[in-house]
Amino acid sequence: MFIVNNYSTAILFCILTMLCWGSWANTQKLAGKTWRFELFYWDYVIGILVFSVISAFTLGSTGTQGRPFLEDLQQAGQTNIISAFLGGVIFNAANILLSAAIAIAGMAVAFPVGIGLALILGVLLNYYAAQKGDPRFIFTGVALVTLAIIFNAIAYKKVNSGNTKVSFRGILLSLVAGLLMSFFYRFIAASMDIENFEHPLAGKMTPYTAVFVFSIGIFLSNFIFNSILIKKPFAGDPTSYSAYFGGKLRTHLTGVLGGLIWGLGNSLNLIAAGKAGPAISYGLGQGATLVAALWGVFIWKEFKHAAKPVNKLLVWMFICFIAGLGLIIYSGK
Repeated sequence: MFIVNNYSTAILFCILTMLCWGSWANTQKLAGKTWRFELFYWDYVIGILVFSVISAFTLGSTGTQGRPFLEDLQQAGQTNIISAFLGGVIFNAANILLSAAIAIAGMAVAFPVGIGLALILGVLLNYYAAQKGDPRFIFTGVALVTLAIIFNAIAYKKVNSGNTKVSFRGILLSLVAGLLMSFFYRFIAASMDIENFEHPLAGKMTPYTAVFVFSIGIFLSNFIFNSILIKKPFAGDPTSYSAYFGGKLRTHLTGVLGGLIWGLGNSLNLIAAGKAGPAISYGLGQGATLVAALWGVFIWKEFKHAAKPVNKLLVWMFICFIAGLGLIIYSGK
């Protein structure tokens, strides 16, 4: 299987993860013009599962290093399979709430608040489990990201001061999504031998196998989570599975593309975790908050009617995010 052998390549993969995780929601925005997010989300989940299968039978099954996918899956221990599967279930619960927050509040709010919180808690959890990187730089970076989230939340509240119900719901969904999102990575990382992808311990999985099991967890749990939201949505009228199957092929493919983009980022991130460490790898990947905020502010114009004080808050948000991510990268030197 393909393995990353140096820190520089690992950081490059984490940056690519950041771009993927921060950009997939553009497909939701595109589909959302004519398509409910609950229906979009099924195609998105299918895209994640499809990518995990492609990745497992290509990069995960070629080369001389590590165990090939099928062999690795056959020897995987039950505890590790359950751990990766639970990671998928937790991720799906978090991400479906994040998608609801995007539909209500936009990318420029849902990502900085929700995924920003996930970055803070996730880095702390993953650093506690595997202490790679200089803690002074990691925690200072996390503190700056916290400031960025605060600036973003204040800016959003100012823009939506006349609609407190929407403002509160959007931020609340983002916060709950972020809280849940901070835990999923620890479960999937625990199912792998992070210290040695080339010769992993018996029972542990390679990143490619772990991603596949993780994706199965997402897919199966979606029958529960998304079925509930289809009947009882956070906003708007209930929809149905008949509406889903009545959608246009182009609309379905847009959702699948979103899942493929996120899945690519997820695989790159876990491959990089062996050299960068889970705390740095996860933290940089969740720098997707910055990428999504850039999309939301400059492409989707989610703050286009904002006053000057709000624009200043957004500038400080971007400065704190960039500085915080820079320190997290430097911490692994």
